[in-house]
Amino acid sequence: MATRKTNPTKIDIGISEKDRAKIAEGLSGFLADSYTLYLMTHNFHWNVTGPMFTSLHTMFMTQYTELWGALDEIAERIRALGYPAPGTYSQFAKLASIKEVTGVPAALDMVAHLVTAHEATARTGRNIFPLVDKANDQPTADLLTRRLEVHEKTAWMLRSLLEG
Repeated sequence: MATRKTNPTKIDIGISEKDRAKIAEGLSGFLADSYTLYLMTHNFHWNVTGPMFTSLHTMFMTQYTELWGALDEIAERIRALGYPAPGTYSQFAKLASIKEVTGVPAALDMVAHLVTAHEATARTGRNIFPLVDKANDQPTADLLTRRLEVHEKTAWMLRSLLEG
């Protein structure tokens, strides 16, 4: 019986190349938003001051640590779909929907910026779902579902600090 030769670089996972490209493009924007949010959160961790210093410093560290792990997962999904993941500041700046915060905001302004950034990242991820559903891409759907849960819960918790 003859063995069939396969091209090891050809991707045949049941998702068309066109759909994989569109999903990877969407995930690239999601990665850019996630990285921008990571950097913002880490910056705020370093620079927060005031009466809420200890609690915010610790909370921001928990959040940026969680985000750091997510970056790898998103980038690796892009790679599994057969496309290069963006990885430079200039690429992230072009792809991200979140704008850089300049200066050092007051503690509660930091919290407000993070709420806005988590919500923006959730919207970016949610916008990929129609492509993912159409392509029957369950691994990406699972990744997005898990990430949306984190962003929405974190936004809620941060938003709670701004109420009352």
